[in-house]
Amino acid sequence: MAEITKETLIGEIIANHREVAPILMQAGMHCLGCPSAQAESLEEACMVHGINVDDLVIQINGFLEVNKQ
Repeated sequence: MAEITKETLIGEIIANHREVAPILMQAGMHCLGCPSAQAESLEEACMVHGINVDDLVIQINGFLEVNKQ
């Protein structure tokens, strides 16, 4: 499984790890289906929403590690 980085596009995250959507929404990203969000990196989306990208990357990768199949 590829690790999520701050350069990973929101569209890639949602396409490959739908189960991460609630984490992103809880962090404040409520427009995951928006066309512009699909081409934004996680870092860009975090900047727009005032979210610490490093903390979110750790949270997402920790979730994926615990829930890997």
